[in-house]
Amino acid sequence: MSKAPKKAAGGPSLVHENELARNDKDVVVMGIDEAGRGPLAGEVFAAAVSLPLKEAARLIQNEWCDINDSKKLTASKREALAKKIKETPNCTYAISYATPEEIDHLNILYATHLAMRRAAEELASKLKGKTYRILVDGLPVKTLPFESRNIVKGDAKSLFIAAASILAKDARDASCMKLDSLYPEYKFAIHKGYPTPEHLKLLEELGPCQAHRQSFTPVAESLFFHGGKVREPKQKE
Repeated sequence: MSKAPKKAAGGPSLVHENELARNDKDVVVMGIDEAGRGPLAGEVFAAAVSLPLKEAARLIQNEWCDINDSKKLTASKREALAKKIKETPNCTYAISYATPEEIDHLNILYATHLAMRRAAEELASKLKGKTYRILVDGLPVKTLPFESRNIVKGDAKSLFIAAASILAKDARDASCMKLDSLYPEYKFAIHKGYPTPEHLKLLEELGPCQAHRQSFTPVAESLFFHGGKVREPKQKE
């Protein structure tokens, strides 16, 4: 019989989850992370993940031993792990986003916080009647609906945040593939909306499309030079 896989040293742990739970069986701890703050187009995504801590302690040494910061994983590995997370019994998750219009109206920071709040509220709605505490990646997020603790580089330290980072990144990648089908001339499947030289060149030549974030400087400049015209999708959603 083959041995169960073991978690590699140095990856995310459950230290912060257990500290936040404070041995209170009525507390639900969730991890939250975002994906897509830097791109010039598309939504910014956030995901929230929660799991009973006893079950998480078993999974981190077995089925979830490969869960890690999404930036350290290949796209195919992220996709496989996202599927595994979603199919894990007793794992509750939520994925939300803020639109390009909301990003332009609020700014990218507040829109990201909005997406995080939506993910937290959606997850809580699936586990009614509990006390919730949040682990969030990065700097403090004051608009979250429950008590929270921020962890800088939390996606490399907290199992729940790492799992959330995988779901958020996988959802955003899927969204970029959809954008690529709607606006094939912009090649969103390749650059995922990030300001790569190729994307910037296409933006200069073609002008922005409806998925671009018009408050971002390269997009605003392109919009100006193209007389305020915005490209519509090749096919309707």
